[in-house]
Amino acid sequence: MSSLNTQTLRNQSVTHFLRWVLRLSYWLPITWVRTIGRGLGQIVYYWDGRSRRVTERNIALAYPELSSASQNILVREILRETGALAGEMGHVWQAPWAHTSSLIESSDGAESVQAALASGRGVIVLGPHLGNWEVLGLHLATLGNTVALFEPPKIAGIGDLVKSARERSGGELVPTNARGLATLVRCVRQGGISGILPDQVPASASGGLNVPFMGVDCGTASLGCNLIKRSNAQAFMGVALRTAGGFKVLYKAAPAEVYGDDEIAALTAMNNAVAELLKGYDEQYQWSYKRFRCRPDNGIDHYQNLKVPRARFEIKPEQYF
Repeated sequence: MSSLNTQTLRNQSVTHFLRWVLRLSYWLPITWVRTIGRGLGQIVYYWDGRSRRVTERNIALAYPELSSASQNILVREILRETGALAGEMGHVWQAPWAHTSSLIESSDGAESVQAALASGRGVIVLGPHLGNWEVLGLHLATLGNTVALFEPPKIAGIGDLVKSARERSGGELVPTNARGLATLVRCVRQGGISGILPDQVPASASGGLNVPFMGVDCGTASLGCNLIKRSNAQAFMGVALRTAGGFKVLYKAAPAEVYGDDEIAALTAMNNAVAELLKGYDEQYQWSYKRFRCRPDNGIDHYQNLKVPRARFEIKPEQYF
């Protein structure tokens, strides 16, 4: 069998396995799959692999005022909530939209978004990697005509799965190229909505600036603030936070500085607004992501020396759940 056929077969197998896992996740109650996910997150914590080490480095940078013991507790809870996020995705991606929407217990601030749309002005929601941002995107599309950017993963079958899952509440995904950006801007200028991830480190040096987040300079993408200015949109911060039995969606007005021409001030204000959303929900943020990378690459590399020898794999079953 050729290497191309082997790769195709492998990709198909991965896609089928993911669909099966998501389907199984949906068939089980959301409280069950979250509990299972938290147990797996606990294993990741004790395994002491890359996810834990990146999370530890991020927490040490973002919360220097916490003691070592408190930081360690927070790291464990973050990895457990990351597991809960993975566990609940069948209910978010695989379930009919009617089921997923029934898990949204409240949507505070949605009336402000709708008021902006009613005035004829478009809306851009800056939604960080907090809680379940997939739920936020699905909810956004119920408020008005919504266009968002989408960069497919390398495996086409998974891309098709994700795209259909994200569009099933009525939104439209467009590619991350010039044509896609033009479609997005046109939608917002015509009174529609778009959601942007404000905390994704830009892939190129031209994609943003190094500005503070949680007191640490790091690469911050300028896409969100640039689109706000180009489209004359009203900006909101948005998040879908995990609750005991579902989610609560929150929208709040973005700071005035994000509309300004001072890019450093705009991006700093955006990062500060993300930090405000985290308060009280710090464990639901995606701290296993290398958020404090710098772009352009002339800042401090906070992720050096992470490949330390793995600690002993010691599991305490009574701490799983």
